[in-house]
Amino acid sequence: MIRNYPDYKIVVLDKLDYCSNLKNLLPSKSSPNFKFVKGDIGSADLVNFLLITESIDTIMHFAAQTHVDNSFGNSFEFTKNNIYGTHVLLEACKVTGQIRRFIHVSTDEVYGETDEDAVVGNHEASQLLPTNPYSATKAGAEMLVMAYGRSYGLPVITTRGNNVYGPNQFPEKLIPKFILLAMQGKPLPIHGDGSNVRSYLYCEDVAEAFEVILHKGEVGHVYNIGTKKERRVIDVAKDICRLFSMDPEKSIKFVENRPFNDQRYFLDDQKLTILGWSEQTTWDEGLRKTMEWYINNPDWWGDVSGALLPHPRMLMMPGGIERHFDGSEEGKSASYVSNNTRMLVPPSKSIGSPRKHSLKFLIYGRTGWLGGLLGKICEKQGISFEYGRGRLEDRSSLLADIQNVKPTHVFNAAGVTGRPNVDWCESHKTETIRANVAGTLTLADVCREHGLLMMNFATGCIFEYDAAHPEGSGIGFKEEDKPNFIGSFYSKTKAMVEELLKEYDNVCTLRVRMPISSDLSNPRNFITKISRYNKVVNIPNSMTILDELLPISVEMAKRNLRGIWNFTNPGVVSHNEILEMYKQYIDPNFKWANFTLEEQAKVIVAPRSNNELDASKLKKEFPELLSIKESLINYSDHDEKHLAEDFEHLCNSGHITYNEEV
Repeated sequence: MIRNYPDYKIVVLDKLDYCSNLKNLLPSKSSPNFKFVKGDIGSADLVNFLLITESIDTIMHFAAQTHVDNSFGNSFEFTKNNIYGTHVLLEACKVTGQIRRFIHVSTDEVYGETDEDAVVGNHEASQLLPTNPYSATKAGAEMLVMAYGRSYGLPVITTRGNNVYGPNQFPEKLIPKFILLAMQGKPLPIHGDGSNVRSYLYCEDVAEAFEVILHKGEVGHVYNIGTKKERRVIDVAKDICRLFSMDPEKSIKFVENRPFNDQRYFLDDQKLTILGWSEQTTWDEGLRKTMEWYINNPDWWGDVSGALLPHPRMLMMPGGIERHFDGSEEGKSASYVSNNTRMLVPPSKSIGSPRKHSLKFLIYGRTGWLGGLLGKICEKQGISFEYGRGRLEDRSSLLADIQNVKPTHVFNAAGVTGRPNVDWCESHKTETIRANVAGTLTLADVCREHGLLMMNFATGCIFEYDAAHPEGSGIGFKEEDKPNFIGSFYSKTKAMVEELLKEYDNVCTLRVRMPISSDLSNPRNFITKISRYNKVVNIPNSMTILDELLPISVEMAKRNLRGIWNFTNPGVVSHNEILEMYKQYIDPNFKWANFTLEEQAKVIVAPRSNNELDASKLKKEFPELLSIKESLINYSDHDEKHLAEDFEHLCNSGHITYNEEV
């Protein structure tokens, strides 16, 4: 397009996901009518900004997650990119009102499986019957495109194409994968028996098809981009073996099939042919040109051994290496692959083999209570982790941490709570802002820039009982409720940063309250704290049992959960109830006295938050979550008597088999 239409201004928007490579744009880099913007189509502000500032009047929407294997393991990412991303683009077009043509690139897979004996292929009016999460999201996106065309008059055109192959393609796709494996003398893995039939189009022919559709296609229409030349997967493998002088009998390996693998896709492309397009590249010529390119560019993608697995699973989450137009990466040689590509290998079906984790956590708050406990949990679960060395408010040091560690997730357990308590924050306001607001936002922003999920340990001490949530009513504050407690400067900063973090879609905010653990020697433990007070206020509160909930935070990271979560055990417990348990289980001679909130106010600088948080959202995600009182008893005492009771409970619940000798 740049070469043939010098008067066209071309803007490429791409988020540089795992299968992207800026080197693919090198031929266009120096052209005066070309611009590259790194960004996500899911960002409505960015899309609107580009449409307006760049005076965009035409959109060719290729952006999508496309690898079917990934869709079986990470289907939500496909919904987010393929449906939501398309929706954002369409809405931006509607709002700006300046688009003359919107070409939506779909796939032949939306038609579903074609009968093996069908002589005529699917035409543009055929029913859509997708069979896997990928094709379902593409069909869903098509429905949105059609709706915006009819409801708002957007000038939309949809294309549905066969498989594309050629130079520069990321080797998760069949043909480049087989070529790279053949170059290494490794066997070519085939799903099932290899009888599945596919139609392959050389990339230059497909580019020419889009050029024709852009200039001659009719608004509101759908165009198939296809070929009548079909090939079985086993035949593709044999053709590549022939090019590399390999014996197919020895070089082809049959592996487990996908959960569902369509037998055939067959298109009727007569409508596009009438516009003047036809396939120009023969199969043998295209395959030879593709092979030669990979042989001449062996380091284009770097180490892609994970993509060459029979069933790769890519985590669509960049790991933070900055890529440049010269093909190099910050601090690495040009031939080194970006660690933006992270592989998830399917677990072995062997029951006896331990599952290996491909996770790596970067944890901030090493010297803190939560940070230290998180490290121990990672060690116990065999999860690779490192503690961050940078200060949260220092962006450059955070960037260095991410580049050095290359994490899959970031945990923020750092911040200022006060020394020895929140009263300290009242006289150290700038330090509190620097750590709790500026530092947290900087880390969230750096993580978003690198596509990383940030697990942020926040506080639930931003609410106080009110008329709508009276004490003892059992009506707790929900995640969407607006904070109403401004009694302490600490709580003000935490409420402020929580509100700002709502704008970051890569953050999971965990509202912790009055944390308790089984380690009663730790002075930060809420039980230990109040057991050392001469007097306590007897008022019910939501609380967080760390022994139970910190492992849940790790599981939430594995599930890539986001948004705000009340991170407490369900229900409330009063200070007196806790001290009664302390007396019953720890110290029978323990005594304490109560005083009122008014009396308490005379001996503290800043008021304290008292509230109940509604933990039903967390309970729904983790049904096994214990209530606060059950969890207190279960986790806060570890003498022989209660260990025996816990063991018997596990036996009775069927988790383990009871043996009297044990």
